[in-house]
Order: sequence, then structure tokens, then C-alpha cells
Amino acid sequence: MPASSTNGLTEWVARRERVVVLAGLGVTIALAWLYLFLGGGMGSTSGPNAMKMPDMAGMDMAGMGGGQPTGGLWGGTTLIIFAMWSVMMAAMMLPSAAPVILLYAGLARSRVSTAAFPPVGAFAGGYLLVWVAFSALATLAHVSLQHAALLSPVLRSTSTALAAVLLIAAGVYQFTPLKSSCLRQCRAPAQFLARHWRAGTAGALRLGVVHGGYCVGCCWALMGLLFVGGVMNLWWVAVLAAFILGEKTAFLGRPTGRIVSGAGLVAAGTVALVLM
Repeated sequence: MPASSTNGLTEWVARRERVVVLAGLGVTIALAWLYLFLGGGMGSTSGPNAMKMPDMAGMDMAGMGGGQPTGGLWGGTTLIIFAMWSVMMAAMMLPSAAPVILLYAGLARSRVSTAAFPPVGAFAGGYLLVWVAFSALATLAHVSLQHAALLSPVLRSTSTALAAVLLIAAGVYQFTPLKSSCLRQCRAPAQFLARHWRAGTAGALRLGVVHGGYCVGCCWALMGLLFVGGVMNLWWVAVLAAFILGEKTAFLGRPTGRIVSGAGLVAAGTVALVLM
């Protein structure tokens, strides 16, 4: 391709970065959900929930819920669990991160030459890198619960006490200053970018990592609720993803919304303990 044509294509893409970024996010999110819908690389869907949104409950769960991970701590099925958690975090978190990614693209675009494309991929990659690290910790928790025989075939806690503790912990965390501080950064992307801005690709990567850190600080307790409703229950995964989006963009993230949601989670956990 002639150099002039290449430059022309680059400039055309650069001027339409919002469309390009939205398309890239849309495709990535859709592929992540499709991966989960098809079983997260762990088998086909069948069983009692197969005619609904898939629980992925009828797949071969050896090493997933009813068995033990194979091939050592990070071998065999454990790596599949890690991949599943990583993709699930992308599916759940990218929609709520879309506003800051789009805002970053616009700000970065205003600071580069006409024909250059801002390093949006580095920013998004840094953000996802933090969630991949979180997925490694979630995998360790997942495997530990399996070894303790505390997970059902749909990866739901078989212990009412554990489920109650997870609900109460998530509810109490809604009231903490750390939750407030991290959520504030997620709900005010313009202020976050103004405070932490770094130029260049390396700066974009660092910026994405910092923002991802705030998001993990905001949402880690909610991710524990996956073990309450079932990690393989996509309805439950979608509900949590919608809740997180609401926290970052709507009423659920305001103090009143957090009080209501926190109180509701604590109440649900307390009821579960009383009815044990």
C-alpha cells in the first residue's frame, strides 16, 4: 500500500477515534460474554438450567465444582479456571469502564498530532491487567473452596454460613471510607484523569493500572458474591455487572444508594444465618 494511502487511513481512523474505541469495546465485551455463554472453555451447556440463561451446570465439571483441579496448583484445569475468571472480569468490568476509556481517548487525541492515534489500547490494557491479577487471587480462592468441598457443580457455595459471611462482608464494605474513596474515582473520570494524567504509551498503561486499582478497591467484595449466586450462573453474573454499572454511573453509587444496597446485603446475610 502506498505511503500516502497508509497515512490517509491512519488519519481517517484517528479522526474517528470515538467510533473506533466504541467498536473495539463492543466487540471485546461481546466476545467475552460469548465465551462465558459457551461455557468458558470448560464444556457444553446442559442440565436443568440449559433452556434458560446457561448456568453451565451440565458441563463436565471435573476439577471445577465437584472435583479437584489437576496438574498442580497452576496446571490443567486450574489454568482454565484462571482464564474463565479473567474473561469474566473483562465482561463484567469493561461496560462500567467505557466512560473513562472514551474520555481518555478524547483527551489523549487532543494532545497528539492529527495523524496519530492515542494509546487507548495501552490504557485499556493496563486497566484489564489489574483485573487479571485479581483473577489470579480469585482463582486461588476458587481452588481452595473446591478442595474444601464448599462449591456445588455450578460453583455456588454449599455452605450457608459462607454465603452469609460473603453477603454481610459485601454489605459492610459498602459503608467503609475505602469503598467511598475508590468509588469516587470511578464516578468522576474527568477528575481522575486530570489528577493522574501521564503522557505517552507508558503513561497510558500506568494510568490504566491506577484506574484498575481503584476499580478493584471498589468492587472486590461484590465479586465474592459470585460464589453466593453461582460463578457459572450467567444471570447472576449479569445482575452483578449491572449493579456495578449502576454504582459507577447512577443512583446506586450515591451515598443513599450505597446505604440501601449495603443494608440489603447485610440483612440478606443475617437472615441466612438465622435460618441455618
